[in-house]
Amino acid sequence: MPSSPEPLIYQARTALTLPADLTVLQAQEQQAYITETRIRRGDTLSALLQRMQVSEDGLLQFLTHDKQARSIYKLYPGRTVQTALDANGNLLWLRYRHTPYSEQSGQGLARWLEVRPDGDNGFIALEQTDLTQTQVRVAQATINSSLFGASEQAGVPENITLQMADVMGSKIDFLKDLRKGDSFRVVYESYGHEGQDVGSGRLLAVEFINQGKAHEAAWFQPENGSGGYYDFSGQSLKGAFLRTALKFSRISSTFGGRRHPVHGGWRDHKGVDYAAPSGTPIHATADGTVEFVGRQNGYGNTIILKHHGQFTTLYAHQSRFAAGLRKGDRVEQGQLIGYVGSTGWATGPHLHYEFRIAQKAVDPLSVDLPVARVLDAPQRKQFQKTLASYQNSFALLHTDAEPVKLASR
Repeated sequence: MPSSPEPLIYQARTALTLPADLTVLQAQEQQAYITETRIRRGDTLSALLQRMQVSEDGLLQFLTHDKQARSIYKLYPGRTVQTALDANGNLLWLRYRHTPYSEQSGQGLARWLEVRPDGDNGFIALEQTDLTQTQVRVAQATINSSLFGASEQAGVPENITLQMADVMGSKIDFLKDLRKGDSFRVVYESYGHEGQDVGSGRLLAVEFINQGKAHEAAWFQPENGSGGYYDFSGQSLKGAFLRTALKFSRISSTFGGRRHPVHGGWRDHKGVDYAAPSGTPIHATADGTVEFVGRQNGYGNTIILKHHGQFTTLYAHQSRFAAGLRKGDRVEQGQLIGYVGSTGWATGPHLHYEFRIAQKAVDPLSVDLPVARVLDAPQRKQFQKTLASYQNSFALLHTDAEPVKLASR
């Protein structure tokens, strides 16, 4: 894992007071002024250009008729439009950021439509793509009414708030336990392009004060290992195994002897059946390797995962598997591996789940699940170094501070 960057505070940009809620982003040496505005609900293309004080002859007609340029015609609220004007007010270019952030081959990309004057030919429209830059941000908020309300007021992206609720969910019931005056601080990844925040990545660290009690989490990925969240003492926040592979289900058949629903007669039932609608996502209950993926007699579409030690898990009767899943693939706890179905000897849609120790099936509901793997001495030393960088980021915050932008990663 690359070392965390030294904290570097960027000076906040001050917005100038301009007509029509425009903000000057840049004034270049050749006196080209770049302005931007956000698309509002109910905006028309004509109103947008008028608000940005763009009055180029033929531009509106070009934007509404050119096949390449018509992506701007959809005008999604919240998206940004930028224009560059020279000192005489002539248009140099117009940019519509229709896809602020997307991922391709593991890289973050910003996509936008760019329209430029093309001499006597009028205008030309180009689809542009560029890599985004990953930065680290730190922010804090105090709860007044809701978690999302506090996050929005503090400028914390919704994606980061959702991750925080998921990571802290085993410690805090965000529906019942939140109180006015609770507070949190977060460090997170932010994706930027040309000075704009265009997306957010992973939650890196959080300190949450709930009813006077501190709850902490820090993301850490050991070298040659999978990443996860740990409290500040280095204890993993997740068990080695989830108790169930489905988020929403009911148990329709337990472990042990039962009358077989298809063949009749009493037989050992080597797992637990979870009734759920066909197509319900199935998640790996622990980190592991795909040992088998395919059709297996009465089990129908089946996946077997090999885990640390002598543990294996089996997921049967699936309607289909996660796209691209192959034997030998590494999977992480909670990763989507397939979907509930009724293939094989099944009378209705359900997941048959088995937990095996040294190839012997045991009751998944009562077995003492192994504890999460603890960090060894070198990993703990690496974790403490990572944690120190997060805590240094927290130290940059002051009361009523807005999100602070740190050095790029």
